[in-house]
Amino acid sequence: MAVLKIKNLRAKAGDNEILRGVTLTVKSGETHAIMGPNGTGKSTLASVVMGHPRYEVIDGSITLDGEDVLAMSTDERARAGLFLAMQAPAEVPGVTNSDFIKTAMNARLEEGENLSLFKFIRAYDKAVAELKMSEDLPHRYLNEGFSGGEKKRNEILQMKMLKPRIAILDEIDSGLDVDALKTVGENVTAMKSDNLGLLLITHYQRLLDYISADTVHVMMQGKIVKSGDTDLMKRIDTEGYDWIKEELGIDDERVVTEKDERIILGECATKEALEEK
Repeated sequence: MAVLKIKNLRAKAGDNEILRGVTLTVKSGETHAIMGPNGTGKSTLASVVMGHPRYEVIDGSITLDGEDVLAMSTDERARAGLFLAMQAPAEVPGVTNSDFIKTAMNARLEEGENLSLFKFIRAYDKAVAELKMSEDLPHRYLNEGFSGGEKKRNEILQMKMLKPRIAILDEIDSGLDVDALKTVGENVTAMKSDNLGLLLITHYQRLLDYISADTVHVMMQGKIVKSGDTDLMKRIDTEGYDWIKEELGIDDERVVTEKDERIILGECATKEALEEK
């Protein structure tokens, strides 16, 4: 069983403290959903767990099966079994989709193990078909020229092939039409098992119509302020978040402005992001 523990996590980007004491435990076999308005720190949490270089952790801890995640590089976190389906996946010209996934799979193998090319191609083609993706996908450069929906399906394709222990899906529903969301939801649900822990980050109930969550958390002001079951999600869907703000005496739920969110949350750990740091 994999156990991801986040305890009193605080992190900042520049002078702006975004995460202000997040505590959360996700175990394999569980599905957690984090909801909340824009600018409350949801995507920042996902990025910090995976080691985005823009963010500085100033307090707290993240462990995976007792191992210090914060002491690991991003590639070490991935090899340990953490996975992030990104909100805005980067385009990588010159690297084909299949080569990227095959290299990532090889990186997770123990020394002396080899990835069977035949088994890889068979599993890859099967996953592509299940996600109803284009057959020319293996020969296309990673995310280059992909539509928003294709990029999101491609993130799930990587998840299906890599078989992580803990997967974080950051707004995987954004940019998907109803049919594509159904396909993605069915594929993620099919991957659910006692060997996989899921953390879903979303604004809308519609994702949770296709991927059921055991626990729903609400994030405001850079921390989790309320947790519950699907009844909490349904009330949010019908009444919004104002009742939670009123109940907890929260005036402004955000920790970043819309401008900050575009700059800080809208980029992956790419060369462009690092150049602007």
